[in-house]
Amino acid sequence: MANRLDTPKEAKRGWLPFRRRAKRNEDSFGQSAEGIARFMGTPKFLVWMTIFCLVWLAWNTFAPENVRFDKAANGFTALTLMLSLQASYSAPLILLAQNRQADRDRVSAEQDRQRAERNLADTEYLAREMAAVRIALGEVATRDFIRSELRNLLEEIDRERHADESEQNSK
Repeated sequence: MANRLDTPKEAKRGWLPFRRRAKRNEDSFGQSAEGIARFMGTPKFLVWMTIFCLVWLAWNTFAPENVRFDKAANGFTALTLMLSLQASYSAPLILLAQNRQADRDRVSAEQDRQRAERNLADTEYLAREMAAVRIALGEVATRDFIRSELRNLLEEIDRERHADESEQNSK
């Protein structure tokens, strides 16, 4: 159980005082990473990133020379660095979010497999019970069978009575 990827590791406590961890949600970084990765996958993020880049380019192209901080002559180096920094952080965050989703999917698949096994066992049990009921019903006398048996008994009784009467009449 300790080697499963879908469960957080236990907090380690070292012998050094600065290794003590504050009480916090151990999974908060992963949750934050997933939130960021989800936002980065939306059209809203693309619109905001486009607006950011357009404002950056417009400011550094049309603003007075003394307030520009990224020169067009240098190929907007600062913007390139900002976008590279954003990309270098977004890729691991997206991978972390995908790994966490894969862990959840694995747990869900395991639960689905266990549920399917239980359903199969229940179905097999019910099939055996139905077969037992069919066998038991095969041995149960039906209404028509009982009626025919009673008719046969009545006819036999009538025959015996007629035979007894004819014997007594012949004496």
